[in-house]
Parts: sequence; structure tokens; C-alpha cells
Amino acid sequence: MDMPIKDTDEKKGFAIVVQPDEAQSWWQPVPANGFTEVRVSKRNDPRVTRFSHGTQTIAPGCYVRDHSHVSNEEILFFYEGEGKVVIDGKDEYKVGVGTTVFVGPYRRHTFINTSQDKPLKFSWVLMPGGLEDFFEGIGRPRVPGTADPEPFARPENVLEIEKKTVFAKPPEKPVNT
Repeated sequence: MDMPIKDTDEKKGFAIVVQPDEAQSWWQPVPANGFTEVRVSKRNDPRVTRFSHGTQTIAPGCYVRDHSHVSNEEILFFYEGEGKVVIDGKDEYKVGVGTTVFVGPYRRHTFINTSQDKPLKFSWVLMPGGLEDFFEGIGRPRVPGTADPEPFARPENVLEIEKKTVFAKPPEKPVNT
């Protein structure tokens, strides 16, 4: 990973450049399968304090479970595949190439890959950050170019991991389980 650009002008902010396959990445357990990459976060540089950014790939026919965040706002941009997002357990929208979704704190959301043969891919920004800690906690390290692992279960302590990171209490009646 390229290091932040060094500049002696203290009035300027800093810059980070992340090339393909340079980001921290984790295989994700069922029900999402697929993987996530954390492209910019406090892990790149401790000066990144207001957000984290990455990508997620959801395997065909899989989904990100119904959830919400306590104090985070999230922007998602879908750039490959097709699926749907369900907001607050009832409002359903088609997502595909070019779709943008914004969700604020405590707005439940789930992303479902409706394709049976193509992944659903999106870029996410979480403000403030912290999603990277969750992905690492539930996932398995991924090396780009390696074969997908067999589907694996979420860790038994997933609710503890969620509580320590950016997630609100799970909904009593989730859209998907």
C-alpha cells in the first residue's frame, strides 16, 4: 500500500492512494458470503478520523442481514450486479449499477443479491468509521486471487462483536435471518 503523501505545508490535508488488491480484505461468513475490502480508514493512517470506506461483494443469492447503526451515517454506491435494499423492514427498492443509498442512525437496512449467478458489488462510506473492526471480527483474512472458501458460519460471539463496534441491537423481527 502506498504511504500517505508527505508534504511540509501544514495547511494542506493528507492524501492516501490505494491500488487494486492493496486493501485489507476479509472473507465474510454466511449469509453474505463474498468479501469486503477496507480501502481507507484509521488503519491506513491514524489521521483518518471521521469515516471509513471500502467495498463489499455479496455472493449470488446471498444477503447482508437486516441491521442498523447506533450513531453512524452510511452512503453506499452500487457498481455491479443487481439486487434490492429493504429499509426499516418494509420499504423495498431495486438496486443496480449506479444506485446510491443513504441511511442514517437507527435506519434498518438489508442488501439482498437477487441474482443467482452474479455478485452484487458496492462501495460504502461509514461516518464515523468503525465498520472495518466488525469485518475483521467476523471474517477470515483474504488474499486477493485466492479461491473462495467454502461458506462458513458467523462466529458464536457475533452479537458481542456487533455491540463492540458500530451496530445497534438487532431487530426483533428481521427481514431476513
